[in-house]
Amino acid sequence: MKRVLITGGAGFIAHHLIYYLLNNTNWEIISLDRLDYSGNLNRLDNILSKLENKQKSRVKVVYHDLKSEINPWIKKEIGEIDIILHLAAGSHVDRSIDYPMEFVLDNVVGTANILEYARIVNESNKLERFIYFSTDEVFGPAPKGINYKENDRYNSTNPYSATKAGAEELVVAFENTYGLPSLITHTMNVFGERQNPEKYIPMVIKKVRDNDLVTVHANSEKTIAGSRHYIHAEDVADALLFLYNYDLSNFHPDSTGAKCQKFNIVGKDEIDNLELAQFIAKAQNKDLRYEMVDFHSQRPGHDLRYALSGEKMKKMGWEPHSAYDRLESTIKWTLENDRWLSI
Repeated sequence: MKRVLITGGAGFIAHHLIYYLLNNTNWEIISLDRLDYSGNLNRLDNILSKLENKQKSRVKVVYHDLKSEINPWIKKEIGEIDIILHLAAGSHVDRSIDYPMEFVLDNVVGTANILEYARIVNESNKLERFIYFSTDEVFGPAPKGINYKENDRYNSTNPYSATKAGAEELVVAFENTYGLPSLITHTMNVFGERQNPEKYIPMVIKKVRDNDLVTVHANSEKTIAGSRHYIHAEDVADALLFLYNYDLSNFHPDSTGAKCQKFNIVGKDEIDNLELAQFIAKAQNKDLRYEMVDFHSQRPGHDLRYALSGEKMKKMGWEPHSAYDRLESTIKWTLENDRWLSI
């Protein structure tokens, strides 16, 4: 039986990953988390309550803040590990603008500490894979018609994306220097059940339910809404397991000699945020009250359009479900479990 360490396990995406792995593998899972504003044990309690005791017993929660190195006591609590999925990160763009050094410590220093732990594990026990979960935002704004490929140039527009890009370089360096078997993923605008209510989809669900005005970020003329390739967290979990099982020996270092492969995990549908808000309103049989606002003045450090190319994963044989299908079930679940709109 394999043992996997998932950092940030009480976070939004990671708890969906834990639930997916419990249902689709026999792995034992160690969730490493510091349990701050983005890590919520209620998420783990909620998903584990749906499972049999035999499945629940395969999850262990270890408290640790990765700003500090993984000390011998934490190593003992974790035990032997075959795979590391590093999802822990500060991810709130607005907060990164107000507190940039906090994000340097969380995303760069934190990644350095988990990589050093992985290096030691790999030297003694041969780690099967280190998977680093990064973001589309490292590429910066995408002009209309441009979908960034995995190795396109980076253009960080805020401290959050800059620290994620910096952490990626550390992952690449640890593979090149120490032979740590690694891969990097980029994904964007993940949604699903038990998401923080400050995020766009649960926020719109709540505002529509309460007949409040929905703010839609747009261009400076307030005529074109921002757009994203939305993807459900379960599809992200499915993609991560797919990548673990895929024979990566088919990929070879590029002309620069870089060994660490990168993969975009991209939603099937690009949806503009006005269209998304209208879809959410229709699902609730409500009229949408909205206002288009200039996103630059409202959200400095954010970009109007992000877009990634999913062609590499598609050629490998993986594709996500339609975001629209997943949205319907997410809206229904969220309204039926509306305590998550106030957590």
